[in-house]
Amino acid sequence: MNRPFPSFEADPLQDPLDAILVDIAVRVQLPPGLHEKACGRGEAVCKHMERAGSPLEDRVRLFYPQGSMRIDATISTRGTDEEFDLDYVAELDVHHEASPGAVLDLVYDALRDYPTSKPVERQTRCVTVFFADGMHVDVTPSSLLPDAAERQSHIFHANPDKPAHEERHVPMNAYGFGDWYNERTPIERRFADAVNRRIREAAGIEIRADAQFDEVPEQVPLIVKSVTTVALQLLKRHRNVIYTGYDGRIPPSVMLSCIAGHVATPGSTLSDMLVRLARAVARMLQAASAGYKKVSVVNPVYPSDCFTDRWPENLAQQETYAARLVALADGLEAIRRGASLEDAQDWLRSQFGDYVVTRSLRAFNQRLGRRIHQSGQAYTPRGGLYVPSAPRIIGAGAASVAAPAAARPHTFMGDRR
Repeated sequence: MNRPFPSFEADPLQDPLDAILVDIAVRVQLPPGLHEKACGRGEAVCKHMERAGSPLEDRVRLFYPQGSMRIDATISTRGTDEEFDLDYVAELDVHHEASPGAVLDLVYDALRDYPTSKPVERQTRCVTVFFADGMHVDVTPSSLLPDAAERQSHIFHANPDKPAHEERHVPMNAYGFGDWYNERTPIERRFADAVNRRIREAAGIEIRADAQFDEVPEQVPLIVKSVTTVALQLLKRHRNVIYTGYDGRIPPSVMLSCIAGHVATPGSTLSDMLVRLARAVARMLQAASAGYKKVSVVNPVYPSDCFTDRWPENLAQQETYAARLVALADGLEAIRRGASLEDAQDWLRSQFGDYVVTRSLRAFNQRLGRRIHQSGQAYTPRGGLYVPSAPRIIGAGAASVAAPAAARPHTFMGDRR
């Protein structure tokens, strides 16, 4: 359970870059209605697994979210903005040394007739239930290890297209990792209020709150709770965009989540935290390559649980990703040093996706326009008076409140067009 953390004294989204980054994050995660539906679908899948007559009747000891679902960091899946992957662990009453293929087949048999429009699929470590609206639930079976710490388990690895002798048991403690991450990323109430208000605004849901504090009421659940988690969502989005069209394995979300937990700094601005996280991942990958080794990231509460057991496959993969992360951090820092967001818009699209960045810039422009019409003056982050006599509206062709600024003859990185 996340504990509260002291609020920001200032508006956590007053910086334009932070505001746009939040809008990007809002547009790639589960909206409120789907967030609630996702939780209900997990419960429905569990009930179907252990229903009367099922091969797993009365054999599901515990069913709990893992990965992004566990730490509130779910975003749309790779390659699309409409699909969401929901990960659950089904702790079963099976022997921890049971045949991996047999256990996965058992789960598949229990779920194969789940009432959906698409066939259920048996994967290498899980069974996937698809839904018509783009969601899918991955159910990973596990077996609790005897005489081990809480929730230390084995999961079952058995590729249906590979020979049986390649099957294996894989150590896992997703439950403990979720607790560890949530402890290190406490609720930052002021930031959480600002982000969750944006999430609900994007979904067309009005929240009435005290105008003096502009907080989300306590009875409204927070979908996102910390700066670190939103930075993690943005880094996962960046990864999804740069690997669009790639058929192989990509850097695992749980590796990124673990590093995010290690470098979490409550109270940071969002852009600061995203740069910090991108550089931390890059440094870890570069250090491994310097020693001619593949990176190894393990579960901090159960070191036998290796988060990088299937990626990277070689040094080139980790070196390539490290370079892209360095480029991301350098670009964000260039914007923070004063590069115009107007100049940077194409770069932002290349990092986070054309569609979501375009929508985010449009929302930023509309929000800025409303503020300018509502008041002829505002205060700068340092407390000085700012008079927006000719405000810059981001994006060529955007409806400007004043005369649009002339296009600049250079690109974001400084080269002539």
